[in-house]
Amino acid sequence: MNDLALGLVGAVGVLAGLLGVLVPVVPGLLLVWLATVGTLLLRSRSPLVWAVVVVLSVLAILGSVASIVLPARRTRADGAPARTLGLALVGAVVGFFIVPVVGLVIGAGVGLLLAERSRLGEWDPAWTSTRRLVAAYGVGVLVEFGAGMTMAGLWLVALVVG
Repeated sequence: MNDLALGLVGAVGVLAGLLGVLVPVVPGLLLVWLATVGTLLLRSRSPLVWAVVVVLSVLAILGSVASIVLPARRTRADGAPARTLGLALVGAVVGFFIVPVVGLVIGAGVGLLLAERSRLGEWDPAWTSTRRLVAAYGVGVLVEFGAGMTMAGLWLVALVVG
């Protein structure tokens, strides 16, 4: 495969992965990692490429962990039990089947709100808690997207230099 075709395949994979970070159905950073590492290793196996592969792998792991840890930390800080996240997950699955893709996020939010309403006994504190948890999830997505963009930039530099 020539360099142009390899670059195009990698670019499509990176764009699909970045979109996947924003749409929680697709494993975004995994796609970015596969596209970047795969195309680099198909092109060259120089020490520079191997160093970039290590950095890309670390970024993928850190970005993925951040998208899980940040909301979980916020949940623990607000005192929400694991049951709350479990009901949010159930809501996400139900929402996904009612309204594909977008329903995943809507269903998770509704499940979270209902779980917090059940736990706290009132709508106002439940709404406040839900907003804080959704904001923490948003920060996790931004961190994951930032990791994906950094990976894409590093990949481009490695393609040009390496």
